[in-house]
Amino acid sequence: MKKLLLSFAVGIFCLHASAQQENLSNSTKPIQPEEPPVDGYVVKTDIENRKVVPYAAIRQTDIAFSKRVWREMDLREKMNRAFASPKSSLITVILDAIMAGELTAYDPTPTKDDPNGDAFKTVLPPDQVMARFGGDSVLVEQFNENNEVVSSSYESRDFDPTMVVKFRIKEDWIFDKQRSVFEPRIIGIAPLITPQIPGMDSGVGLANAGAVEGTAGVNPFDPFAVPPPVEETATATAEADNVPVPTFDTAFVPQVDAAPAFWIYFPEARHVFVNKEVVNRHSDATGLSYDDVFIKRLFTSYIVKQSNPEDMRIKDYINDDLDKLYESERIKKTLMDYEQDLWSY
Repeated sequence: MKKLLLSFAVGIFCLHASAQQENLSNSTKPIQPEEPPVDGYVVKTDIENRKVVPYAAIRQTDIAFSKRVWREMDLREKMNRAFASPKSSLITVILDAIMAGELTAYDPTPTKDDPNGDAFKTVLPPDQVMARFGGDSVLVEQFNENNEVVSSSYESRDFDPTMVVKFRIKEDWIFDKQRSVFEPRIIGIAPLITPQIPGMDSGVGLANAGAVEGTAGVNPFDPFAVPPPVEETATATAEADNVPVPTFDTAFVPQVDAAPAFWIYFPEARHVFVNKEVVNRHSDATGLSYDDVFIKRLFTSYIVKQSNPEDMRIKDYINDDLDKLYESERIKKTLMDYEQDLWSY
């Protein structure tokens, strides 16, 4: 009986091995057009078949301490570069899920009932989501030999994910006295975009857009067009008109803060993130999904606000950029000190 069971197990193993190797590098027969070859030595199915591991249940009476913080994650920092990888960028994953109906986007516009615009009150339709990034079409004009416009039409334009360099994260830090655990739980994530306002500095390479009338080489219907600096344009115009070159006072340049394009509810987004692999610069076999990265806190960020009676952000009471970072670190240390003070060694 034992020999029969052993023979049966060996037979099943051989069949499984042959099925796995049929379309891989050990294939000996021509590959049919309807069955393309596998791009690699193994088929990556682990990420695709993963399910979300649910949070531990928390009762309201077991919450001994709770603090809400808002933080920003800059994709230009080294530890966050994987979120901007062309192979699998975070904003592309989110937008694809929204367009496919797998994820819900919420309007970030402040209202009377939602002063911060991040309470997930109003659903944002998918077509309005793309409009937040400058629209999905651009006006193209046709000129004749006299440089006159003879016709114009709108052409579709692919969204450039490199325009999103920051994300805002809203999370709660909770101490569960039943489990004796102090942990953060992300509530929502929002990509940040900078409004294109003429004469204002966006801070992300689109400064002073259209500040000078008649700026040459800039399409006014293209919000992603990068105009030349105001000083260079005005100097060239003055030299062409044989007039004195104007001087510029750069002591004060108005700033436009980045604002959320939309909010997504993180517990809902986990079911999308769990099946999206994160790119690693050291090894292609990372085994980490976007859900793993957020749950394990494998990113770097800085706090921009904590819950307070006045509902003030850090920049509302601190002007210096360096002091803002110090304040962010102070808030982080306060949260860590709360947990350390709970125990005695």
